[in-house]
Amino acid sequence: MPSELQLQLLARLTAEQANRLATNRLARYAPYAKQREFHGLGKTASERLLMAANQVGKTVAGGAEWAMHLTGRYPDWWEGATFDRAPLLWCGSVTGDSTRDNPQRILVGPPALEEQWGTGWIPKSCIVGRDRAMGTPNLLDNVQVRWGGGGDVQAGTSICAFKSYEKGRERWQGPTVDGIWFDEEPPSDIYSEGLTRTNNGQRGQFAMLTFTPLLGMSDVVMLFLDGNKK
Repeated sequence: MPSELQLQLLARLTAEQANRLATNRLARYAPYAKQREFHGLGKTASERLLMAANQVGKTVAGGAEWAMHLTGRYPDWWEGATFDRAPLLWCGSVTGDSTRDNPQRILVGPPALEEQWGTGWIPKSCIVGRDRAMGTPNLLDNVQVRWGGGGDVQAGTSICAFKSYEKGRERWQGPTVDGIWFDEEPPSDIYSEGLTRTNNGQRGQFAMLTFTPLLGMSDVVMLFLDGNKK
């Protein structure tokens, strides 16, 4: 094979390798000890809080776990909660902008660059649909994800809907869901309303929170510091 063709082939192979790595980040998730402890608690705790300083991987941990539940792809080391069917999940943050820029970005990819959707924690090959939200540029209302389908596991479609606290408690009412992820601290009424949505889920109440305690000793923080929750 001429050297020029060899170089072209090498370039294509290198580009394909980079693309596969970029569009399947979930396969390479390696949590540090605190993140792994947080994941593991999901097997027994109906409510969990990962509270820490800024930029230490709180949203990363939340996004990676949500992607596992949405896809049904649990690594060999996983000791946390699992779903045996495609779940309906919610996640949200303070505003539409912060929901877009944090949990949506972590799960799907850069909000303004649709050609890069699939470079977040949800593998690109698993994203089968999405609906845009109204009012906030590049915010999604939900993303539809291929769940399972490996071996004897029949494939299904899971859904992750995106919410914000600024819309008020009423927007957190509605159907029963399988789990809720609050990225940034929610008001106590929204947390309570959201938790109620999981009362009849597949595995009972299932909620996780990831935030820096900017509001001090709030009602939500105190729920976890009283020793009854994790």
